[in-house]
Amino acid sequence: MSIIFSGIQPTGVPTLGNYLGALKNFTLLQENNECYFCIVDQHAITVPQDPKALRENTRRLAALYIACGIDPERSVLFVQSEVPAHAQLGWMLQCVSYIGELERMTQYKDKSKGKEAVSAGLLTYPPLMAADILLYGTEIVPVGEDQKQHLELTRDLAERFNKRYKEIFAVPEPYIPEVGARIMSLVEPTKKMSKSDDNTKSFILLLDDLKQVEKKIKSATTDSDNAIRYDKENKPGISNLMSILSLCSGQSLEQIEKDFEGQGYGAFKQTVANAVAETLKPIQDRYNALIDSDYLDEVLDKGAEKANQTAQKMLKKAENAMGLGRKKR
Repeated sequence: MSIIFSGIQPTGVPTLGNYLGALKNFTLLQENNECYFCIVDQHAITVPQDPKALRENTRRLAALYIACGIDPERSVLFVQSEVPAHAQLGWMLQCVSYIGELERMTQYKDKSKGKEAVSAGLLTYPPLMAADILLYGTEIVPVGEDQKQHLELTRDLAERFNKRYKEIFAVPEPYIPEVGARIMSLVEPTKKMSKSDDNTKSFILLLDDLKQVEKKIKSATTDSDNAIRYDKENKPGISNLMSILSLCSGQSLEQIEKDFEGQGYGAFKQTVANAVAETLKPIQDRYNALIDSDYLDEVLDKGAEKANQTAQKMLKKAENAMGLGRKKR
């Protein structure tokens, strides 16, 4: 059994890519591991947020975690800001971080590009992300390709702290599934699927109307070859749809190629649309039953209590190692 941590920002409804690349894997990982799943609302405020929308999105994401299969009896589900140790250890890790390594973060460079001013939090949030992970003795972190750099920094900070003060932090390893770690845009299949894309046809949200989902898949960019085979370099659109179908249906890519040999893109896209709809419908039904329920609040209250208990123990170790406070606790 390993300790696993992962967090998602509450900045809107997750995409199908978020589900297939992350949330679906969470449900498998919780079977034989100790899992902490966090709604990282403090990360969200590195850019301006509407307070009411942020709270609504936090609750919505919590409901979707459970609707997607996270079992509160097996996993700890909680809101980051309800566990003060995250911000406390985040500051301590800022103090062992270097400005140069934070400025080299790809996401910081992308989000600050062309702007006259950005918040200090946008620069310094990687140490907060490191704190999220290190507080729980995390050994494995499910990440997408775009988060590998941040996890490498987390590893560096853990090793630096352990060497400079005392060896208290586990150095986590990434978990990146071979298929589905990077579901691509339906319009520009060389780009990752993202809900921030200006073209709403490029992504599918978990709460999208199922008729709308079908239209988006049927209009997805493919090519003129009309052959259904997995070739990410030469056939990125078809390869992306094959990945989606494989993850929704459980079929291998090889089986999909065999099943659709000699068939056109129309039948293939309809099959993909049907598989996605069958995947999303139970999630949407469960979400609708949860979103306004007292049960959801009970789960988050219990999760915050459990997370606080675990996080406080590690925070005290880190404070003692750094010499914070009047006496060792």
